[in-house]
Amino acid sequence: MQVRRAIAAALGAFALAAAFPKLDAAWLVPFGVAALFWCWQGASWGRAAILGLFAGLIFFSLDYAWVGFTVSHYVGRFGPIVPLGPAIVEAPYFAAAGALSAAAYRRARPALAPLAAAAAFTLCEWARSVGVLGAPFDQLGYTQAGGPLRAIAAFAGTYGITFALCVLGAYLADAVVRRSWRTCAIAWAGVVVAALAAWLAWPARTLPPPTIRVAAVQGNIPQSLKWNNLDLAVRRYTALTREAIRGHARLIVWPETVMTTVLNLDAPLVASIGDLASDGNATIVAGSQEYARRKYYDSLYIFAPDGSYVTYRKRQLVPFAEHFPGEKFLWWLPYVGSLNARIATSSVDGVYPTTALRIGPLICWESAFADLAHAQMRNGAQLLVISTDDAWFGETSGPYMHAQISQLRAIETGAYVVRAAATGISGIIAPDGTWTSRTRIDTQGVAFGNVGPPAGTLFALIGPTPVVALLAALYVGLLLLPPVRRGRHESEDGV
Repeated sequence: MQVRRAIAAALGAFALAAAFPKLDAAWLVPFGVAALFWCWQGASWGRAAILGLFAGLIFFSLDYAWVGFTVSHYVGRFGPIVPLGPAIVEAPYFAAAGALSAAAYRRARPALAPLAAAAAFTLCEWARSVGVLGAPFDQLGYTQAGGPLRAIAAFAGTYGITFALCVLGAYLADAVVRRSWRTCAIAWAGVVVAALAAWLAWPARTLPPPTIRVAAVQGNIPQSLKWNNLDLAVRRYTALTREAIRGHARLIVWPETVMTTVLNLDAPLVASIGDLASDGNATIVAGSQEYARRKYYDSLYIFAPDGSYVTYRKRQLVPFAEHFPGEKFLWWLPYVGSLNARIATSSVDGVYPTTALRIGPLICWESAFADLAHAQMRNGAQLLVISTDDAWFGETSGPYMHAQISQLRAIETGAYVVRAAATGISGIIAPDGTWTSRTRIDTQGVAFGNVGPPAGTLFALIGPTPVVALLAALYVGLLLLPPVRRGRHESEDGV
C-alpha cells in the first residue's frame, strides 16, 4: 500500500509540474492534486507529511529548473542540481499540507473532509508565498491564467483559484477511495456554478474600449553583455523609445536596471532621458540603480515631460540573491556583506501620476506578490507597471512563468498591466488577463497597446488577507464539527 501511495505522490507531482510553462497542461491540475489527496486520505499525519515532502521535492525541483540556468555562470556543471535548494525550502509546505489534510480526513465529517483538505493545501500555498522568504512562484492558480476558472481571481485572488482546483481534486480522490461519486458530482457542480457566477459578474467583461496609447520597450540585451555595455543600452533604448514616440505612446516603460549605472549620479544621462520624455510629451519609466542614504536601490525613474523625475524603489528583494535573511546576525560573512553594500529595500508603496494614468510600479520579483499589487491599487493606482529583467532566466520556463503571474495580477486588480522585460516577454495585459500585445523571447522591439481605467474588482478592494482568513476559518470550523464514525476513513498506517 505504501509503495502505491509513493507512486501516486510522484505521479501527482509530475502532473502538477506539467501544468506550468512550458508544457502548459493546465487541465492536469485537478488530477495531480487528486493523486496527492488520495495518498493523504486514510494515512496518519506523519505518513502524509512524508508523502507530501516527497511530492514537494519532485514538484519544486522540476518547476524551479530555471534557477539552474540563472546561476550556471557561477556554479558551472553543478547548475542542474541547484534547483534542489529551493525545492528543499519549499517542499516542507507540501508536507504541512499533507499533515493538515490527514487531520481533516480523520476528524471532519466524511462529506466535508475533502473541503477541509482543499482549504489546508491552499493555506500552505499562501504560507510559502509571504514574508521576506516568500517564494510565490508555482501557485496552482497561476496555471489557469487563460482558463475558465480565471474569473474567480477577480473575487478571491489566485488563492481562490487554487482552492477551487483543490476542491475538484480532493473530491475526485474521495470518490475513488469511497467508491461513491455522488458527493464528488455535487462538489464539481458547485465549482462550475461558482466559476460561471464569477464569469457573469466579472467587471472586466464589460469594459469600454481603452483609448490611452502606451508602449513597453524590449531592448533584448543578454545578461552576458548587459553590465559592460552601457553605451549599447543607451543607444538601443533611445532608438526604441523614439519609435514609441512616433507611435504616439503616452507612457513608455523600460525594463528593470537597463541603464547599468547609478542614474541619479549621471547628470548627462538623466538630461538625455528627460529630453526624450519632453520630445514625446510622454512619461518614461526607466529602470536603473539609485544611490541614497549610503545605500544602493533597484529603482524605477519616472520621467515627466518637463525632464523632472521621481523614483520608486524596490520593496521586495529576492532572498539569497538581493539580500541575505538574518543579515543583522551574519553581517560578518563576506557574501552577506557584499549583498548589504550593493542593494537596499524600501517600504514605500509608491503611486505616481503620469501623462497616461496613475501608475503603481512593481519591479520584477515584486509582481509575484498579490499583497504588493493590492497595496498599489489601494493607494490609488489606475494602471500597473511591471519592469523586470528576465534575461536571467534565458529561454527556460522562467520567463513564461513570470509573465503568467502578471496575467493574474491584472485579473485580481482589474487593472491593465504594462510589462517591460529585458529579453521578453513584454506587452500589455487587459483586466481579463489576455495579452492585447506581446513580444517574443529574445527579440528586440516595442509592444504597443491601449489602456484605460481599471475595471474594479472585489479582490482589489479586500486583498488577500480576508480570503486567507476565511479559508483558515473554514478549515478549523470543519474540524470542530462533532465527529462521526469514520468507517473507511480510519487510518491504515497508524500514528
